[in-house]
Amino acid sequence: MSSPIADTRTDNIGRAIVLTLITIGVFGVQDAISKVLVQTYSPFQITMMRYWGFAAFSLVLVMRQAPLRQALNSKVPMWQVLRGVLLMADIWFFALALQTVPLGELQAITVVYPLLVTLFAIPILGEKVGIFRFAAVAVGFLGALVIVRPGGLPLDWGVLFALSSATLYAIYIVITRKVSQYDSAATSMTYAAIIGLVLSGVVGVFFWQQMGWGDFLMVVTIMGTTCAGHGLMVLALSMAPASVVQPFNYFSLPWAIVLSAVVFNHWIDPISLVGAAIIVAAGLVVMARERIKRVRVIADPRLPGQE
Repeated sequence: MSSPIADTRTDNIGRAIVLTLITIGVFGVQDAISKVLVQTYSPFQITMMRYWGFAAFSLVLVMRQAPLRQALNSKVPMWQVLRGVLLMADIWFFALALQTVPLGELQAITVVYPLLVTLFAIPILGEKVGIFRFAAVAVGFLGALVIVRPGGLPLDWGVLFALSSATLYAIYIVITRKVSQYDSAATSMTYAAIIGLVLSGVVGVFFWQQMGWGDFLMVVTIMGTTCAGHGLMVLALSMAPASVVQPFNYFSLPWAIVLSAVVFNHWIDPISLVGAAIIVAAGLVVMARERIKRVRVIADPRLPGQE
């Protein structure tokens, strides 16, 4: 069953783009606050509290559309459970990376995920990828190597956590595409919320530290920005197709660089910035080719859509 949002959408691309940029801005502030907190508290504790906000938002949104019991009725429950585990693990690794990797460099590494989506879609979805997209993926990974080159960002656990986060998120996206063939968006959102809530709580409780009022207010701000960010994202997607607003998600990179400089007094070095630009360019090429493929298939379903 399709999403009610998609069924009633009236495209308003200009507003959707603006809302997408605001969403990225909100999530960037959230990451900056999280980075401050994980210097004192366990990333597992901060992740648990952060996820409370996401779970609350998701479940309220779902219950406005359908009863929760109905939303839990999945045709592919094991795939849905795997999605929830992957999303939670992605957030854990990202929080661990926040401890040591500067915001700009961290965002530069994690934006490789669209390229990884292209690769994982081959075995999981059976997609065929042509020479153009393979070349773009190779160039994107070259950009990542520029960032972690000798003398660049140290290849330590933080970088490995960042790469793990991008990898897990890419697999999560591919599996989300797969389950969308069988389940509604409400069902996918419900499983992600409940599984993440359980996992983050089971692990986070063992890392609990008492918080001062100032730090607690920062956590409350994170929870608020989580709800606000996801709410703005849903609103943006109700106004325009995901393929239209997706390229603007790369605004997260310059925004992270600015926040890193303003909040943490750290500027990304020029060579790493070149590497980040290569990754973004490669990602945009992949998106463009995928969009061309979809247009060709819609125009003539008999075409294989390879490129």
